[in-house]
Amino acid sequence: MVEITVRLPDGSEKQVPEGATILDVAGAIGPRLAQAALAGKIDGAMVDVNHVVADGAAVEIITDRSPEALHILRHSTAHVLAEAVASLFPMTKFGIGPSIEDGFYYDFDVERPFTPEDLSAIEERMSEIVAEELPFDRGELDKLEAWDAFDGQPYKRELIEDLPEGEIISIYNQGNFTDLCRGPHVPHTGRIGAFKLMKVAGAYWRGDSDRTMLQRIYGTAWFNKKDLEAHLTRIEEAERRDHRKLGKELDLFSFHEIAGAGLPLYHPKGARVLRLLQEWLRDVLYKRGYVEAITPHIYKADVWKISGHYDFYKENMYFFEIDEGDGKVNEYAVKPMNCPGHVMIYDNDVRSYRDLPMRMFEFGTVYRHEMSGVVHGLLRARGFTQDDAHIFCMEDQVQSEVVKMLELVEYVFTEVFDFTYTAEISTRPEKSIGEDAMWDLATDSLKAACAERGLDYEINEGDGAFYGPKIDIKLRDAIGRTWQCSTIQVDFNFPERFDLTYRTAENDEARPFMLHRTILGSMERFFGILIEHYAGAFPIWLAPVQATIIPIADRHLEHVESVKARLEAAGVRVDVSADREPMRVKIAKAQQQKVPHMLVIGDNEVESDGVSVRERTQGDIGAMSVDDFIRLVLAKD
Repeated sequence: MVEITVRLPDGSEKQVPEGATILDVAGAIGPRLAQAALAGKIDGAMVDVNHVVADGAAVEIITDRSPEALHILRHSTAHVLAEAVASLFPMTKFGIGPSIEDGFYYDFDVERPFTPEDLSAIEERMSEIVAEELPFDRGELDKLEAWDAFDGQPYKRELIEDLPEGEIISIYNQGNFTDLCRGPHVPHTGRIGAFKLMKVAGAYWRGDSDRTMLQRIYGTAWFNKKDLEAHLTRIEEAERRDHRKLGKELDLFSFHEIAGAGLPLYHPKGARVLRLLQEWLRDVLYKRGYVEAITPHIYKADVWKISGHYDFYKENMYFFEIDEGDGKVNEYAVKPMNCPGHVMIYDNDVRSYRDLPMRMFEFGTVYRHEMSGVVHGLLRARGFTQDDAHIFCMEDQVQSEVVKMLELVEYVFTEVFDFTYTAEISTRPEKSIGEDAMWDLATDSLKAACAERGLDYEINEGDGAFYGPKIDIKLRDAIGRTWQCSTIQVDFNFPERFDLTYRTAENDEARPFMLHRTILGSMERFFGILIEHYAGAFPIWLAPVQATIIPIADRHLEHVESVKARLEAAGVRVDVSADREPMRVKIAKAQQQKVPHMLVIGDNEVESDGVSVRERTQGDIGAMSVDDFIRLVLAKD
């Protein structure tokens, strides 16, 4: 018997018979690993357990503890969903069915929309398919064979048509269902633990609004029922925290069809929170050596032609023409970003190395043409304000400036808002500008800055902008969801396009580096994230109303107004619940509005010139003087 040698992740080697599969390698390591094996990796590429290994290959066994495991499980469950639909709705034409974050979906072209009753029937049929433990068998076809295999399936044939000539096409069979697929999949349907179909939505074929609208069934899948139930609980909690729902209940903002999709109107309370955020961050930035700019909302198209947006971003912008009154008509655009204004301010004067680094920030409102289907409350809007900044610096200042930005990220998200976060560095994409040496310097500077801060990061290979690498900061909120907020980006494009220079110490002319950065990102989006993170119960320094005064009777109103004036003079944000309702109703309404403190005033409080304080989570915390309450609030503010 001829044996071959494979390398294992721990650096050791294992001898197995020639022709051995991933499953055989797992068995050679131990029977429990063979039982747990879902798939494998050969030289980093994911494969099925039945894939044959080669001599000298690096082999890794994927189990339910592996990072890739849920992706494989969910992709396999999508195939089971498709088989169930095929058996219940034989005339179905099939689109695609990938795994996505927390689940999977599959697109179907059916004679009528799916109903809730259909989903129940499909789930039941899926359970039967899982119980049958049908193997996922991989096959390979050439293009002509694949074309014949998918007779009557126009969407699959379109995908086949798009593949290069001569490419071997992989398919997977389970039961009576065959699908185009690269794989891998779990060994058989019985390895699918717990799943649930979540909803049906319309989806255009290949995301093109001119193509057929398909029925997209979303589902989720987990290795056991406990994990599924925990996920469903998280979904319920996310629905309870939905910023659109809370925004309406707390009177923070609204959307109106007459105004247009993705354009929020901020009510006084919502506007107060946004302004508090800006005032706080403005103070933080001034103390860290930033200067503030204010730039126009519109520019002539010439600006966007120089920047490159006219050629590469035009479909996402709003262009229009203005008659200048002298028979001349100019094309203008609403700005989708603040960069050109900052560049023009920099270029308005001769700059010296003594001026650098120059840290310029702006709370600049921008507008982007998002498709209505992707607009989602404050989280994906067409109009939003960025806490934008651009740092113009010399080559040897890049790393230290990035370190300062990462320090700011740590302060803002960890110390102020109690988020945890991770970092990701995106490297040079295939289509890019700039010399290799510039990219290497910029990427190494980002890595070194993370190392200096002790910040672990993942590499997102090839996902940088065409003009430079970047660091993305991803927050984890109170219920474990991830949000991408901060971006730190090196830019070779703008300094070149706008011909930016500075005078060196030797009085030569040099090109500055330009660093883009946002911390909160879109202020609107961050506002929505905060609403959901805090479930609407903002910390007292950010609460639009910090205290509601509740008079027990009308005779107490005069004293209430006096207390209100004193609180406001001290900087406490306060309102009065003066409606003729029972005190318990007033307290309940203040609780519903997530007000941090309720101040009850009756005869005793009038006589003592005090307030009886209720805290929104602790309940009654006792009586205190007005001055003591002011100190309590300001200590938390």
